[in-house]
Amino acid sequence: MEEKKSPAFKNVITVLVSIAIAGLFLWLALRGLDFDKIKVSLKKANYLWVAFAAVFGVSAYIFRAVRWNLLLEPMGHKISGSNSLWAISFGYLMNLTIPRSGEVARSTALYGVEKVPVDKSFGTIILERVVDLVCMGIFALLTLIFKYDALLAFYKAATQQKNQTTPKSDSNITYIILGCVVFILILLFVFRKSLQKLSIYNKVIGFGKGIFEGLKSILTLEQKGKFILYTAGIWICYFFASYLVCFALPETSNFTPADGCFILVVGTLGMIIPASGGIGAFNLAMKFGFTALFISMGKDAVEGGELGLAYSFITLPLQIIIMLVMGLISIPMLARNRKI
Repeated sequence: MEEKKSPAFKNVITVLVSIAIAGLFLWLALRGLDFDKIKVSLKKANYLWVAFAAVFGVSAYIFRAVRWNLLLEPMGHKISGSNSLWAISFGYLMNLTIPRSGEVARSTALYGVEKVPVDKSFGTIILERVVDLVCMGIFALLTLIFKYDALLAFYKAATQQKNQTTPKSDSNITYIILGCVVFILILLFVFRKSLQKLSIYNKVIGFGKGIFEGLKSILTLEQKGKFILYTAGIWICYFFASYLVCFALPETSNFTPADGCFILVVGTLGMIIPASGGIGAFNLAMKFGFTALFISMGKDAVEGGELGLAYSFITLPLQIIIMLVMGLISIPMLARNRKI
């Protein structure tokens, strides 16, 4: 009975910690600002632009599903586009409950409908994250070139906030953790022959090999051009899904594509933090981001922070609604296509 309760207990703790992180960041985002002004901005917003942004948000799911198929084909798994789409949607839905659980949920869902081994599909998901990191780097580089002043202002605002809210920690902790990891790896190498007799060790090694095979799939891609094209499609959709919302607010309707790149980069950084649905962390990131943009434009920093929060209260619910709608649709679709 203890073994059954343990994973559930860990999940509850993970969710509670995630909610606590979200609450902390939301409090940091809201403090010191006039919420009445934010409500006025939300009332004045033109939500037709938000609807256009939603189209690009859903399109990113479709491009990602088609691209995933290309990664699985070299391993001999040609899956249907719909099953790929619903497995991805289910993964995003799980991320709303337990942060970072979506990758495993996505692989498990795909196994249920296409019988693709979890370790292999999980390897391709890791590969996707690496490719997405490169794309994020490209947008960050564009931001550095065209919005250097805003990026510098954002860094200063974020650093100031960090210094005000968190005590200074000893940098030696990093070296201690690194030393422990190295020590464990040495022990695993020395006692590898003894460990090979354990079934759990063999399972871990087998799973690792499956992941490695998934990572190698990009080297054997037959349609590399399509892969690059779909990857570009995903990030173009991300760009427009975030940039078009700027036109919904009168005060930000004159933002340039360079400003859109900056917002995308800052927003992505906010979503990396393991808070439930990005709540709080994304809001705080947008507060800092818009404050930085307004400072670089010679405008009022406080107004920028208020508009950043107004923007976040439109964009984040939009993302969550898309995740919920697509995710909830995916459950009956995956159940219907499940292979016994």
